[in-house]
Amino acid sequence: MRLADIDGRLVIKGPEGYIDAAEASGGRFGPDAQSALTEWEAFSSWAGEFLASPQAAKAPVVGTDTRTVWGPPVPRPAQIFAVGLNYRDHIAESKLDVPTEPAVFTKFRTSLTGNEAAVTLPDGLVDWEAELVAVIGRHCHHATRETAWSYVAGLTVGQDLSERRLQLTGPAPQFSLGKSHPGFAPIGPELVTTDEFADPDDLELGCRLEGGEVLQKSRTSAMVFDVPELVARLSAVCPLLPGDLIFTGTPAGVGGARTPQKFLAPGDVLVTWIEGIGTLRNPMLAP
Repeated sequence: MRLADIDGRLVIKGPEGYIDAAEASGGRFGPDAQSALTEWEAFSSWAGEFLASPQAAKAPVVGTDTRTVWGPPVPRPAQIFAVGLNYRDHIAESKLDVPTEPAVFTKFRTSLTGNEAAVTLPDGLVDWEAELVAVIGRHCHHATRETAWSYVAGLTVGQDLSERRLQLTGPAPQFSLGKSHPGFAPIGPELVTTDEFADPDDLELGCRLEGGEVLQKSRTSAMVFDVPELVARLSAVCPLLPGDLIFTGTPAGVGGARTPQKFLAPGDVLVTWIEGIGTLRNPMLAP
């Protein structure tokens, strides 16, 4: 199943296009996209039955064009976790040791945005970080690695945009602030449920500049701590809530580790993809 936020309304992808969830469910779910996550078990049960029924093929579809506003498929998560140094090639380019525990920080909710959303670049050095984002579907505390996937509603594409000057300001680095300017957490365009993947632990991901070079390309199977391990370790400390996001880390190829360094500039369009999920596109604007 695939969910999205189109023009501020929750939609599900049917056989003929996107279907308004509030209209299809008679007002039981939606129109707010967050409503699907707060009642995930009930919503996913209803949506599965609806999409398998003859009504899905007859339901009116929501049009999409260049004026469509794609919101983040999870617009108001209670918590956003992010993980640094989670791919060995990125750890190597950062000239650091492989961590024995996930390097966790937060991104603040006001940094969320969606597909096709323009990002106004702040003063500084803004870097890209293509990431798989896991979305929690039910309350999770002390999950085991073996049960972890059962707590995940789905996966989406994300960018952990990072302003490196502020991020690395010492004596203690400012990871959360440097990564939380408005628009610095684009996700989308869809949330895809885990049953859609043959192997959710092995997906190609990467990013490129539109019309230009590929900046990053790897597979999620190269993570040091995979999604089940992250869910288990995070939930061992604090409860994970429906709709929480976990940005799972980025592979090698970030601009700050290049020689010479390379950063995003006004006019760039950053295109991020993950196999089986989709493509996220974000233009960069001058301040």
